Amino acid sequence: MTATPHLHTQRLELDDQTLREWDATVLKSDGEGLVLDRSAFYPGGGGQPPDEGVLVWGGVRTRIVGVRKGDDVVLIPHDEDPLPPAGTAVRGALDDERRTWLMRTHSGLHLLSGVVFRDFGALVTGGNMEPGTARMDFNLPEVPPDFKASIEAACNVEVSQDRRIDVKVLPREEAFAIPDIIRTATNLVPPELAEVRIVDIVGLDTQADGGTHVESTRWIGKIEVLKVENKGKGFRRLRIAIRD
Repeated sequence: MTATPHLHTQRLELDDQTLREWDATVLKSDGEGLVLDRSAFYPGGGGQPPDEGVLVWGGVRTRIVGVRKGDDVVLIPHDEDPLPPAGTAVRGALDDERRTWLMRTHSGLHLLSGVVFRDFGALVTGGNMEPGTARMDFNLPEVPPDFKASIEAACNVEVSQDRRIDVKVLPREEAFAIPDIIRTATNLVPPELAEVRIVDIVGLDTQADGGTHVESTRWIGKIEVLKVENKGKGFRRLRIAIRD
């Protein structure tokens, strides 16, 4: 049952990445999932997994175990939990530990890609993350013998610099006028997107990105390069962990 089909979810996490709890109203509730008028659940994308958390309503807790982005942000409830009907007022709450680790990890990957691009001119060809661990692939034909240690050291210098991480939305033409705004080998920004969200590690890395991030590099924590793998001619995979 849909209350007001023309309404869509207000994406609170795009404007306030520190938000963890908020009030909302259920717009849609059926076997496909739940749609709220306001939500801070990140639906996943760009290698960042979706958020998890709960909805509290009428003394009941509905666990949210996944989120997907289609025409709207759809929350996936735990299959053993009750569904709040359309029109219900709910209190949303993210799994704070999971979101915070994902923000630290995502910002860590941007920092890593900025260092590798600055020092080696290599673009990202793929990536993936879980809370506290991640991998990133680069079109990097050759690496020096001390590559693993030097990249780790360079990344942690940037962490210690406490560089501000700014998020802004620009018209497409203005965004693509920024040099090297696309740090992936393939441009993944949909051609129909009129505005582009930009994440800027000030003085190091500026990229088009839709995910969530910490406010400055010191909040990432220590970056440990676990392994450098050869993924075929001209490609390297770096596996990292984020430490407190």
